Amino acid sequence: MEKQRATLKDYGYRDFTVMNKIYQILKKFLVVFIIFGLYISIIVIAIQSLNESRIISEFTRLSFKWYGNIFQEEELMQAIKNTFLVSGIATVLATFLGTFFAIGLYALSKKVRVIWMLLNNVPILNADIVTGFSLMLMFRLLMVVFPNIFGLFTLVMAHLFFTIPYVVLSVMPKLKETDPNLMDAALDLGVRPYKALIKVVIPAIKAGIFSGMLLALTMSIDDFVISYFNTGAGFDNLSIWIYAVIGRRNLTPSVYAFSTLLTLFTLLGLLIYSFLQKQKKGRKNEKNNINGRAS
Repeated sequence: MEKQRATLKDYGYRDFTVMNKIYQILKKFLVVFIIFGLYISIIVIAIQSLNESRIISEFTRLSFKWYGNIFQEEELMQAIKNTFLVSGIATVLATFLGTFFAIGLYALSKKVRVIWMLLNNVPILNADIVTGFSLMLMFRLLMVVFPNIFGLFTLVMAHLFFTIPYVVLSVMPKLKETDPNLMDAALDLGVRPYKALIKVVIPAIKAGIFSGMLLALTMSIDDFVISYFNTGAGFDNLSIWIYAVIGRRNLTPSVYAFSTLLTLFTLLGLLIYSFLQKQKKGRKNEKNNINGRAS
């Protein structure tokens, strides 16, 4: 009588070919679904910016008239100017103060630095409505001395309050990557402290400074809640203006066009920055290879 041979199943083997195919299909579906969920709003706005009709529910034909109409909408243009004015001033101040604040924190002992970093993270972790309302109460106390304080000044100060922590968080990792004796080495060579800071330390962490600046600018342009509580009568940024116009039910499609342009310029800036970083890295590797051959 012929003996029956043992099969792979007898040793506990299981065929997962079907399950692997289902897993691969499910993985691709989830990736597409997540990407679709992230970018569907941007795509919808871009499509509406090309819609000749003012009504969102109907698409008549492709047209670029809303892009040209941006400059004809006086209220919209004023809101855009206010937005870039506030964001520009707040970003420059936040980048400058945040960079030197991070350098000062890095010079402290680790125990003290941890405490200050926790305080630095409070504006980021705190709810926007709490931050905006508390800042409004603080500015109201100053109205006794400065009656017309609400407006450009309060918006810039409010944006500065929540953008500085982002710059600090971007610069600090770059400081940790540098040589801790970099400043001392420059001082030993006879460089004055402020020149050593500007010509030695700052160039070593410029990537972190640039990242913090972009993040601060993005957060400042994007903010609504904190700006809403701290703006003055007649001085509205874009987000507050859109909120007011939606309440009156007369939102112009030029807003969609401007939002699309802002997205495209942001994407273009990121692509240029990524290209420059790759070029710099390539030149650095080429220089290292030449030095290696020479040695």
